[in-house]
Order: sequence, then C-alpha cells, then structure tokens
Amino acid sequence: MTSPVPASRIPEAVHRRRWAILGVLMLALLIVVLDNSILNVAIKTIATPAPTGLGATQSEIEWAINSYTLVFAGLLFTAGLIGDRLGRKKVLLAGTLVFGIGSALAAESGTPNQLIAYRAVMALGAAFVMPATLAVLMNVFERHEQPKAIGIWAGGVGLAIAIGPITGGALLDHFWWGSVFLINVPIVIIALILMAWLVPDSRDPRPGRLDPIGVVLSVVGLILLVYGIIKGGELADFTDPQVLATTLGGIVVLAAFVVFEKRTDHPSLDVTYFRNKVFSAAMSAIALVFFALMGVTFFGVFYTQSVRGYSALESGLLMLPLAVAQLLFAPRARLVVDRFGNRATTTGGLLLIAATLAAFTAFDADTPIWVLEVVFFLMGTGMAHIMTPTSVVIMQALPREKAGSASALSNTFRQVGGALGIAVLGSVLATSYRNGIEGKLGPLPPDLRDTAAESIEATLGIAEKLGPRGEALVTPANDAFLHAMHVTALCGTGVALVGAVVTALFLPGRTPAAPQGEKEPERAAALD
Repeated sequence: MTSPVPASRIPEAVHRRRWAILGVLMLALLIVVLDNSILNVAIKTIATPAPTGLGATQSEIEWAINSYTLVFAGLLFTAGLIGDRLGRKKVLLAGTLVFGIGSALAAESGTPNQLIAYRAVMALGAAFVMPATLAVLMNVFERHEQPKAIGIWAGGVGLAIAIGPITGGALLDHFWWGSVFLINVPIVIIALILMAWLVPDSRDPRPGRLDPIGVVLSVVGLILLVYGIIKGGELADFTDPQVLATTLGGIVVLAAFVVFEKRTDHPSLDVTYFRNKVFSAAMSAIALVFFALMGVTFFGVFYTQSVRGYSALESGLLMLPLAVAQLLFAPRARLVVDRFGNRATTTGGLLLIAATLAAFTAFDADTPIWVLEVVFFLMGTGMAHIMTPTSVVIMQALPREKAGSASALSNTFRQVGGALGIAVLGSVLATSYRNGIEGKLGPLPPDLRDTAAESIEATLGIAEKLGPRGEALVTPANDAFLHAMHVTALCGTGVALVGAVVTALFLPGRTPAAPQGEKEPERAAALD
C-alpha cells in the first residue's frame, strides 16, 4: 500500500518568497546572457584598429566569442554536479563573483589574445551560474508551477537580448569598447547581495562523483573541433593539413569522451539519458536552434553596421523586436503547449525559425528596414516557442534532486550548438566572402590583399586608409558580403529544418494535464 504524499515538499518560508527568488535568479541569468548580447553589438568596434578597437581579425572575433562558449559548455557538466554536491547557493555566489572579476579584466584587455583569455575566465564563472539558476528554480516551485516559472525564466533570456544590444550601443556611443564588459560589475554586486539574502540552499542527497577525465576530454575535443572549423574558414581551404588534423583530432577525442562516459561509474554526461527519444529530441532541438541563431547573429551585426551603415546603438535598437517577441511569448508558450502539445509547438517554432533564416537570402543593401524588423520579431516568436517547451521536457525528465545535472545538460547543448554555429556558419561566411572579394583586390598592394580578404570590416578598413583610391572597394565588398550572407543563411535554414523533422518525429503530442496533487512520475516508484 502506498503511503500518502505530502501536498508540498517545499518549506513554507521558501514557498512564500518563491517569486522573489525567481526574480533574483533571473538577474543572475541576465548578466550571463547580457554579456553575449552586448558583445554581438561590439563586434564591429572591437574589429576596428586601435585606438577605437583592438584591430581583431574575424577569426580572433570568433575566438573571443567561442573561448567563452567552449569553456562554458565544457565545464557545465561538472559545475552542475558540484552544485548538486556542495549546494546550489554556494556555487551560484562563487560563479557570479568569478564572472564579475573576469568582466573587469576583459574591460582592460590590451590585445585580442588578452580578451580571448579573460572571456574564458568569465565563462568559468558563468558555467556555475547557469545550471544553478534552473536547479534552484526546480527546488522552490512545485511541479504544477514549474512550466510557468520556466517560461518566465526563459523570458529572462529575451529581456537580456533586449537590454544587451541597446545598452552596448549606448555605451559604445559614449565610452570605449571595454565599457561593454565593465557594465557587468555593478550588476554582479547587486546580484550577490540579493542572492545571499533571498536564495535558499539545496543539494542532491546522493550526488555523483566528479569526472575530471571526462571534463578534460570534452573541453579538448570541442576546442580542437572548433579550431579546425574556424581555421578552415580563415584559410578558405578545409583540405589544409592543419585544418584536417585538428578537426579529425577533435572528433576522435569527442568519440573517446563518449566511450569513457559509457564505461565510467561516475560519468559527468550520463549517456543513458539519451535512450529516451523525447529527451534526445528536446536536446537536439535546443542545439540546432542555437546553431542556426548564433550564426545569424554573427553576420547580422556586420549587415546592419557595415553594409547598412547603422551605428552600434541603432544596430542594438534594430534587434529590439526579437527581444520583445521573446518577452511576450516565452512566458505564454506553455499555454500553446497545453492546447497543441510539445510536438506541434516546438516543430512550429523551428519551421518559423527556418522561414526567417530563409528570408535573409532576399536581403540586399536597399531592403526596407521594416522587413528586417518583421523578420526579427518572427524569429523571436519562434525561439520562444522552442525554448520553453523543450526546457520543461528536459527538466521534468529527471528527478528533482538531479536538477543541476538536467540544467547543465540543457545549457551544454545550447552552448555547444551556439559555438558550432558560430564556427561553422562563421567559416561559411568567411570562405564565401573571401572567394567573392579576392578577384576585386587587384589594385591593392600584394601585402594587403590577404588581410583585406579576411572580412568585410578588414576590406572597408583598408579602403578607408587608402582614401579616394579605396572607394572603389566599397561596393564590391558589400556585394561579396551579401552573397556570403545569403549562402550562410541557407545553411542555417537547412539546420533549422533538420531540427523540425527531429521534433516532429520524436517529441510527444498533446497529453492530458495531471492534477496538482498528483505525485511526480519520476519519483513515484521511489515513494511507492
């Protein structure tokens, strides 16, 4: 006979302040997501030669983004386990502090290499912040309130996307480029005070052991793979021996990581989770949508600023519809799921993302700007209807005590998808641009041709230095970039369509809602 289940497993004092706790968690989430969205607007400025920027090449810009995402993704598994073991509040506070220190160092970078290194420090802190926020959320809300809370949490991503580009643009209009990182410091101080005051601690009573070998294998494998992809785009030659060696080396190391995780008794990535087709499909959807979107964000900044001539602030404001759509629809996506089911909602979101990416293939230097705004709004709408349902599926697939691990897995796939999106689609963009512009660089001195072919910003920078002689390069540079953008957008469209097929085949359809007092299915067996 089954013992009666208490109506609530959460202390009354915590339950009363659960929405205030959610607000503090969203502030912690904000600083992590805000940083990437601010950096996207600052890409062009950082690529500008000193004293305005650092004179970073396109590959250095990609590494400034990917040094963060790779360290972040590589450490999330272990960060989630450490939070489950030591207490989520402790690692949340420690991670936020490290993130703030890394932000202050990044603001003072004197070279692109320093910026890349300090971004990795920021990622070290962020790796502990992100899984802890979602794990704490799962431990302060009852199951029937979790979809609503996760929807609001996902809406925080939209808020960061809205605030980031506008804040970054305003800072760049009035201060030096490092201010986009220094702005994190006061937010970190406020977040630390509020978290110490409000957030309760929680941990897994049966935490897993740490897996240092798995962490090293995953980080090394990802870095080798992404380095090879970025280097191939930089050289416009994916058959180069260095490119092939690092890319294949990365694949081999990642394969060894999977084999090791299957055999160890304390894996950081429990591959048995992926026997569940629903869980695997939700993870795939998250990875693929971020693959496509991060690549688009990368070329979108150069389109609005380099081709269309908008300032950093104006470029940030142009992205506002994407953020507004996320803010509007992410908290309400659960209502769509209730009516149509996870499968229809997520697949519809991915098809909408695919359509908006395809729309970029029709953009040129004279496309009415309102068309771009509509595309961004629809893109944000699609993203909102992917992130909320997939996050709920993933977080509810594992027991509450494993919330840190579930959150870490979700965010790892998001970050790996984004890193590969920037690497692969950034390399497609670089290769297509180089092939399109090389034939137009004849008038330049031989020592400048290779540099000018790296990116549209490099071409326009050299054209500006040449004065009237360089004006003839502007139109060919714009044309070459637009062609490269069209090719890259088509690749992103294909990736989003693959995601739509996966979710249509494997995500569950509409299911009847369980009564509020019903036991959590993943804990029913243990309780019985």
